[in-house]
Amino acid sequence: MEDAVVEMDVVRDMRRINTKSIELTKYLFFTGKGGVGKTTVSCALALNLAKEGFSIALISTDPASNLQDVFNMELTNKLNKHPDYKNLAIANFDPMTAAQDYKNNVVKPYEGILPEETLENMKEQLSGSCTVEVAAFNEFTHFLSDENIESQYDYIIFDTAPTGHTLRMLELPTAWNDYLDTTSHDASCLGQLSGLDDNRQKYQRALERLRDEKSTTMMLVTRPELSPMKELQRAQEELRELSINHFKIIINGYIESVHGEISEYKKKEQDHVIESFADWLKENEVYHVPYSGKINSSTPGLIGLFSDNTETEEDTFERENHPTIDGLIEEIENSSVRYLFTMGKGGVGKTSVATLLAETLAAKGHSVHLATTDPTKEITAAQHHDNLMTSFIDEEESLQNYKNEVLSSLGPNVTQDDIDYIEEDLRSPCTEEIAFFKSFSEVMENNNQTDYVVVDTAPTGHTLLLLNSSESYHKELEKQGNNVSDSVKTLLPKIQDKNLTQMIIVTLAEATPYYEANRLADDLKRADIGHKWWVINQSLVTLDQKDKLFSNKKTDESKWILMIKKRSDANYHLIPYMEK
Repeated sequence: MEDAVVEMDVVRDMRRINTKSIELTKYLFFTGKGGVGKTTVSCALALNLAKEGFSIALISTDPASNLQDVFNMELTNKLNKHPDYKNLAIANFDPMTAAQDYKNNVVKPYEGILPEETLENMKEQLSGSCTVEVAAFNEFTHFLSDENIESQYDYIIFDTAPTGHTLRMLELPTAWNDYLDTTSHDASCLGQLSGLDDNRQKYQRALERLRDEKSTTMMLVTRPELSPMKELQRAQEELRELSINHFKIIINGYIESVHGEISEYKKKEQDHVIESFADWLKENEVYHVPYSGKINSSTPGLIGLFSDNTETEEDTFERENHPTIDGLIEEIENSSVRYLFTMGKGGVGKTSVATLLAETLAAKGHSVHLATTDPTKEITAAQHHDNLMTSFIDEEESLQNYKNEVLSSLGPNVTQDDIDYIEEDLRSPCTEEIAFFKSFSEVMENNNQTDYVVVDTAPTGHTLLLLNSSESYHKELEKQGNNVSDSVKTLLPKIQDKNLTQMIIVTLAEATPYYEANRLADDLKRADIGHKWWVINQSLVTLDQKDKLFSNKKTDESKWILMIKKRSDANYHLIPYMEK
């Protein structure tokens, strides 16, 4: 009972964020998983501070950001004054464009010198998420280190902060060009450091400012959901390893009061998640932004986000009919597809969807192998169906085993600088996917008699291209320093056979999950990987339940579902909220 009291104290003691309740430093970096509301919260804070007379600079590097619509003004990568709040200046540069420009600048000096095959591999190395972050950091170091900007503004707010992985890369002791000259080992995510020597001193000054607790605060934004909270906890640990120690946690979208069956169910979920992180949260300053019944996409709406009023209106939304997950099961059964990968960003429910697909197919009499990274799902599935075999793949263990294999294969003449590069590359998202790919190939080795194989985590198209390229794939295998099983060699061609394998893109009917799913689809198209079906998880639009707090959310979801319908050529299927 005592533990329960302590946990409930965490929920009760959260402070609602406003400009009076929170102590701020000059530089404020908003970071967190995609879709948690970094842009919304950072814009709301900027507007409220500007309304109080402070001079504010707001800089966004969020690829899903639509600040031009929010502020009704043209925005560039230069600070422009808001037409109504002259003391608020805003810059919004596109990190995808910056990454493309950055990639072109890196590759151009080698054109006509290196073989075309090598150039293509360099381009692929520079096509991942790490390059986007480095390119973004390259852009906003100007705002972080410029003395004129520092003297002109009371607060400088950054929407989207670099991850610990990106910051560690920028600290590495040698340039990527030197690394290419001194080692034969390949790497999946370090190519983006090409040509950074000219800016290394500027980056160092920026890192020093990030570590200055009197100047800079990392505003860790999350939703009261398991995946974003876990990711934020890990991000804080990574940043602390870099001597960045000044944090505030902001839980966005917390339901303060119940207005119907949906909000009652969701509030219980939220409180349970928050309570499960009680020990960690009690070590931090924790604030919350209340869930609003309004869609805060305008200046007045953002200013009101920190107010005491939670606006609601009568739920007049009429339920909609859309293709359901049952229809997807029928399509799978009527196809020749045997291998099903659920794909999507963390928090959209790809593990739940994979488990649902596996259990449903097994219930219909098919033999199914579910390869999962979630041990609780493995246990649940194994208890329900005799013809459902599960394999739990421990992601951390897979990654550690892969790291050990790579490092143990290094020769005696490798320098410490080379080792530093390789160890940093082994912390990258691409390496995590490669390690998982290797573990999964071992699970698949003796699985030819199963009707369906369902996997709850898929490598991105970018990673698959890295693995498949003549310069990269074979070297990744050679790193292991031992004989590679036939399963690894044959699995990639199976994945590229669209009649045999399909990646199922899992998303939510929201802006950021849609844009991220869209980029995943582009990655898969580039890698020539089948990705016919989309699943929209936890949607409200098919529900009969009325709830004043979620009326506008249903309308907003309907808009994103239409966009997903168009993007998927109508190959989409919905799972209603609360169907778990």
